[in-house]
Amino acid sequence: MSVLELVDSEFRANNLVASVSTTKLPAPIVDDAEKMVDHIIATVGKDIVVGVPLAIGKPLNFVNALYQRAKADPTISLRIETGISLEKPVGKSKIERNFLEPFVAREFDGVPDIDYMMDLRAGKVPSNIKVSEFFFKAGSFMNSPQQQNYTSTNYTHAVRDLLEKGVNVVGQLVAKRTINDVTTYSLCSNSDLALDFVPELDRLKAEGRSVALIGEVNTNMPFMCNHAEVADTEFDMILDSNSKPNHKDYALFAAPHASISAEDHLIGLYSCSLIKDGGTLQVGIGSLSSALTYSALVRHQDNRAYTAMLADLDIANKFPVTKTVGDNNQFDEGLYGCSELMVDGFMHLYKAGILKREVFEDLTIQKLLNKKEITTDVSIATVKALLEHGAINEALSVDDVSYLKRLGIFKPYVKLVDGKLIAQQESVSANLSNADTSAWIEKNALGEKLIGGVVMHGAFFIGPKDFYADLNNLTEDDHTKFCMTSVNYVNDLYDHMLGNQQIKQAQRKHARFVNSGMMVTLDGSVISDALENGQVVSGVGGQYNFVAQSHQMRDSRSIIKIRATSYRNGKLKSNILFNYGHNTIPRQLRDIVITEYGIADLRGKPDHVVYTELIRIADSRFQQQLLDDAKAAGKVAKDYQIPKAYANNTPEAIQAFYKKYTDQGLFGPFPFGCSFTDQELKLGKALKALKSKTATSSGKIKAIANAMKSPKPDHNIESLLKRIGLDKPASFEEKITQKLLIAELIK
Repeated sequence: MSVLELVDSEFRANNLVASVSTTKLPAPIVDDAEKMVDHIIATVGKDIVVGVPLAIGKPLNFVNALYQRAKADPTISLRIETGISLEKPVGKSKIERNFLEPFVAREFDGVPDIDYMMDLRAGKVPSNIKVSEFFFKAGSFMNSPQQQNYTSTNYTHAVRDLLEKGVNVVGQLVAKRTINDVTTYSLCSNSDLALDFVPELDRLKAEGRSVALIGEVNTNMPFMCNHAEVADTEFDMILDSNSKPNHKDYALFAAPHASISAEDHLIGLYSCSLIKDGGTLQVGIGSLSSALTYSALVRHQDNRAYTAMLADLDIANKFPVTKTVGDNNQFDEGLYGCSELMVDGFMHLYKAGILKREVFEDLTIQKLLNKKEITTDVSIATVKALLEHGAINEALSVDDVSYLKRLGIFKPYVKLVDGKLIAQQESVSANLSNADTSAWIEKNALGEKLIGGVVMHGAFFIGPKDFYADLNNLTEDDHTKFCMTSVNYVNDLYDHMLGNQQIKQAQRKHARFVNSGMMVTLDGSVISDALENGQVVSGVGGQYNFVAQSHQMRDSRSIIKIRATSYRNGKLKSNILFNYGHNTIPRQLRDIVITEYGIADLRGKPDHVVYTELIRIADSRFQQQLLDDAKAAGKVAKDYQIPKAYANNTPEAIQAFYKKYTDQGLFGPFPFGCSFTDQELKLGKALKALKSKTATSSGKIKAIANAMKSPKPDHNIESLLKRIGLDKPASFEEKITQKLLIAELIK
């Protein structure tokens, strides 16, 4: 539902951020980023603290122009406060660069670089400029001076913290549309913080502070309606260059489709077994989340194959939590998405008819739907249920009729005049106790379905190119079902200007908050954002919020997905640890943890159960040491032995299961499409394997010894070598590298 259709909505008029404000003037429009910079300096002076959204919501033309102005003028003090500054992939070695350059040129065609990021990497940011982030793109600033400028904060506290840092300029990439001469803007991918910034900046202006909110129009941005659609009066200035001859808006940064490994697919399958039909889903980005999406599609579209896989894993007996927390049936009632990050997986679920459970901003309606006393199909029973629960009066008032029309229960043309309902020149008493009134309403007044329902609340989005295309190609009716909103609405249950706690709790029944971690300790603490030496890998973001939220609602669960092992410093290590010097989620918030080997149900359990549950889903190569450490600490009984059913947690077992079902046409590394060519896939796999094998000195020696026995390359391998500039090695190092790579390519 667009802002124009909602002008008469009591909820929007009273609560949404000044969307129909009569006290502000439309924002002036400039067609040049330099003019925007001039305006900012004239408004706030040369001491500028600019807040820009994370990921794709950054107004890059403005940010680059502002950065270059400050770079050229040392009298300007500029601080850029942001998160997830996206960069095109750049290889560290000559081979990696040769591999990536054609891919980057193709996949990121038209995507501009962020100037401050280029200078950060080159160590050329001048002393009058500082860049600070509250969330790093995972692993992007390890061993970097930027570690010193990281701000640790929950996503829901970001606006507060940015205001305390003195932010006086907020910039946002927006979409624009004009209907019946009324122009509105969409906060698109990043309504997350902007919706909460608007009233705060208005407050600062009322106090006499010089602050500014600017928008930059990009026609490639999908226009998102509902909460994300705001009036042109909300901004102090808009940068829109589309009136310029031959102007073309830059392409959005798109994340290539991630490869899903066998281990990832198993984690996705186990996670899906805990999702209840009719429930709520939150997921993050990456291959683990894509794997969950894939298993959900198989569960819905090929339930026989799905249940066969679960039976093969003996999931019901080995992990009984699946019987109480989840179910295995098709998604008849469907799911509702409530996730700070709306990933492409939600669009796949929507198109498959899984993401279809609509929620409403009316508490009575939502409770009646939850109790199945009504459905989204309108009938006279809908009216009677609302009457019974006190939402409307027996003698309908003007407000009652307006309420019923707004929800789609009454058709738009129904009127109340002098105690009578009027529709299509027919009338009847507006008193519902009148025997004729119900029959008249059924014949003349009822709509077909409830309107205003939403299947997805999100705070920001990022994804592959086809995801953006899907969003741009949604019909208007489809668009109304997706509501980009404040991160404080999504990530917390507390009352918010867009919806109170009761409404949010009613909407989020059977919530499954599914997030990823790096490691977990045997006491149930989760490590997701940093290392024990203080190095920040990514950030807390919203993970803590969702975990805490799951403990506030009786039928909700937090699910943390973790790969059982990883290579660290060239050595294979368990990601289930006895202890660790940092955690993101403390042990008192432990709940469900999943690896490729199964499910650990930790909530409310004593420590000896928690420890053994996690050991049961660890890789068997590390299980005994973990058990010995637990026994030595007195956390597990001395006579405890790992049950046989959980003692075959090996990569070989994973691969055997995976192959059995890939042979039947299931799984696969790229079920949602692939951004790489066949040649790039083969090269990428070989380079990745080579990097892993040569990470240690002993591994390097062994790899070289094996490579010397490799036969000469054939024509196909020669073309692959040419692709990365190794067809004619010029140095001894390149010759060795060529031999190593040939050994991998001929496997």
